[in-house]
Amino acid sequence: MKIGDKVSVVDEDLSGIVTSVNGNIVVFKDEYGFTYQYPKEKLVPKSSDLYENIKIVKKPEPKKNISKKHQKSALVLDLHFHHLVKNPNDYDSFERLFIQKERLLETLSFCRKNHLKRLEIVHGIGDGVLQRMVWDILESQTGLDFYNKEILHHQSGAVMVEFH
Repeated sequence: MKIGDKVSVVDEDLSGIVTSVNGNIVVFKDEYGFTYQYPKEKLVPKSSDLYENIKIVKKPEPKKNISKKHQKSALVLDLHFHHLVKNPNDYDSFERLFIQKERLLETLSFCRKNHLKRLEIVHGIGDGVLQRMVWDILESQTGLDFYNKEILHHQSGAVMVEFH
């Protein structure tokens, strides 16, 4: 530190301009004209260009791994047939419903096995055949609660399942 430098006192709201340096003791004058004496260890330089040449490195924030059973978002099962098979036109209506039923049962089993808390089943709005089949299967299951995802609408295209 040299005469004319701006300094600030560590752990105190006090700063000023250095007027003299006597070995380890620095004397400075604040903005009101009062003089203070502090050891060099208690002072830090107060310079705006002190940090100009230092590059700021932004590090990505670490992601916290969340196990599947603690995820807030529900697992989504879309029972629209074109999502389940490659060639949906190759199946008749009975085969379609059977495949959708099997996928639903597999997913319910997966959720129980992996201790998932929530499952959203998307069946869509149509004639109601698939919706009725989904509700019949869910009513026959134990250890779960289910309800229409859209509570305010009479008929919705999805069902929320919560496992106990």
